[in-house]
Amino acid sequence: MASIVISPTTPTPPISVSLPNPHATTPMSLLRHHHHRRRRLTSIAAAALLRRQDTTVYTPAPLSSVSPAADSLFHVSLDVSSSPDLAASHSRPGQYLQLRLPYLDKPSFLAIASPPSLASSTGVFDFLVKSVPGSTAEALCGLARGDVVEVTPAMGKGFEVEEIHPPEAFGTVFVFATGSGISPIRSLIESGFGANERSEVSLYYGARNLQRMAYQERFKEWEASGVRIIPVLSQPDDTWKGEYGYVQNAFTRAKKKFNPSSTGVLLCGQKQMAEEVTSILVADGVSKEKILKNF
Repeated sequence: MASIVISPTTPTPPISVSLPNPHATTPMSLLRHHHHRRRRLTSIAAAALLRRQDTTVYTPAPLSSVSPAADSLFHVSLDVSSSPDLAASHSRPGQYLQLRLPYLDKPSFLAIASPPSLASSTGVFDFLVKSVPGSTAEALCGLARGDVVEVTPAMGKGFEVEEIHPPEAFGTVFVFATGSGISPIRSLIESGFGANERSEVSLYYGARNLQRMAYQERFKEWEASGVRIIPVLSQPDDTWKGEYGYVQNAFTRAKKKFNPSSTGVLLCGQKQMAEEVTSILVADGVSKEKILKNF
């Protein structure tokens, strides 16, 4: 019987295997890069999805003019003459619309500054736009005549001025506006709401200073229609002799006796202003139903 001899073999050299060190730290710059890239891709995907899901109807329309109105504020006019239905959608002062640019997803909500009659007669919507850094509004203010934007029909209830009619029944009307909130107030005044048939119509219009106060060139026209203009500056220079601080404080200082049952109020502007003015007037006996907002 054959014998089997087993010879000792040379030991196999150990194999080196690199395993990840659970305690090793990935460079923070690389982590930040991946984090920002992931967030950016997520934002892009979300914006694209929202745009596909948005069923709002937009109509292209060219800009007829863009020009400075005051510090950080711009006059913007839109030609809607080729879209009669769009022009007709503006039926009462205080309405607004959504405006977007073809290359930006987030629309801007803008109150229409012109009276409805301007759209019906000339096919133009006017806006007073505040240029906010990084916003669609800022991009809009950088455009020029002929550039095309997309807009929705006019939206919202506007100012329900029938609540303070007839003029002889509501002889006193107080109007309050701050900043770009003067935009729908312009539409109201230039639409006509019987101001010259009332005993007192006063507009308290607040801005930081005169350089930030739009529509000063329209004040004489507005006053001729029966609206007394009271500019109120929160940060005036040393030469200012008029009202100062916030409009609600200026109103309280200047307030005279009035009949609350025959008083109407219109508001547009900062939330705090609107709330404080409402509280003051309700405490004086004015009905909340006669304190009108455009939204």
